[in-house]
Amino acid sequence: MDLKSVNARKLRYILSVTSENENLPKSLCLLMTLASDTYFKKGVNIHVFIEHMQRNFILTDVMKTGNHIRLERFINLHSLTDQTFDLEGEYYTLHNYDLDNYDRKFAIIDCRAQNDRLKDNTEFYIELKKRCNLLHSQGFVFIKANPWESLDNINSQKQYPEIDLEHIKWTGDASWFWFYMYDKHKDKRFTFDHTNKKYDFLYLNKQPREHRAKLYSKLTSKDILSNSLYTNWPARKLPAAYELPWAQDYPRYGMDQDIFEKPYNDTACSIVSETNDNDFEVFMTEKIWKPIIAQQVFVVHGNYLYLQRLRDMGFKTFNSYFEEAYDLDKDPDTRINTIVDVCDRLREAPWQDIYLHTKALRKHNHDTFFNKEKLSLEIDKTLNLFLEFADSSQVSS
Repeated sequence: MDLKSVNARKLRYILSVTSENENLPKSLCLLMTLASDTYFKKGVNIHVFIEHMQRNFILTDVMKTGNHIRLERFINLHSLTDQTFDLEGEYYTLHNYDLDNYDRKFAIIDCRAQNDRLKDNTEFYIELKKRCNLLHSQGFVFIKANPWESLDNINSQKQYPEIDLEHIKWTGDASWFWFYMYDKHKDKRFTFDHTNKKYDFLYLNKQPREHRAKLYSKLTSKDILSNSLYTNWPARKLPAAYELPWAQDYPRYGMDQDIFEKPYNDTACSIVSETNDNDFEVFMTEKIWKPIIAQQVFVVHGNYLYLQRLRDMGFKTFNSYFEEAYDLDKDPDTRINTIVDVCDRLREAPWQDIYLHTKALRKHNHDTFFNKEKLSLEIDKTLNLFLEFADSSQVSS
């Protein structure tokens, strides 16, 4: 590396020191300037590896319309060893930073359907455009953030504020709800007990969606849910004994990520009814993380190759105990038919034996979920998309 080319940027030197006669630390991490990358002195061989530590600045909410604190908690869980992130949620404090001293600068615009309350506010849009123009002139690149939603949902409904500029979308993907559920439940102590199963399935449907209606119709028409706890919100809700004790009148928004043990203790298997069933992304929500936290068996009605993505993230699934070929069905209707067949057969499954044989698997999933280092790897993938976008200046549409 040419040291002259890096100017004032920080360099990290990792020194590996070995010697026959001296008991020295195996590694030292120092910020220093050396004239050469290899030294020989008094029989000690010092190898210096120079790595560029890149500095990133993120304005986490251009107009202060979202929850920038939560976005910052997500970003701060990264494990990118060659990147630092300075985060600021207040536009009017940018003058306190030496912005020329950063390798990249990002500005996050909170873009959600819920911001439609601002759509007719002319003053808001004038200020937004003014800020974005100034930020762009200072070398900022833009992130339109709605990690609560999938790419499919974002593309199918208007997100506010509407502003035409080069940007990358921050969608939920597989990392956001893992982070959110981890952050919400990491310090809680649940009491799950899978010794006595009264019902076959726990099958929760809230937001009406076409693919959910299709699966629900086929499961009910074949009487597969006759011994199950299931909802078709708002027409059919859980019995009071299985509803959240702190929210018997279950609200439309705000408590989907809460966990009550009883429904998971009394049902053998969760039918996870995910948000989308398309074949171009995998969007994971609290719906998969709740049975994983509960160490419960699950079947997933979601995106094509959803289970494969879950395994790629370090989790295990139940293909050694029942068929999971539905994950390979690219056609959504075929996938539904396969899931219905699987659920029909699972009604006669020896659940006591399955829970005994899958104890280690289910504990592995639970422990992987609460492993901050594993979560950080997925967060790294999200942040790397932003870094690559900034470096390439290409729009993700």
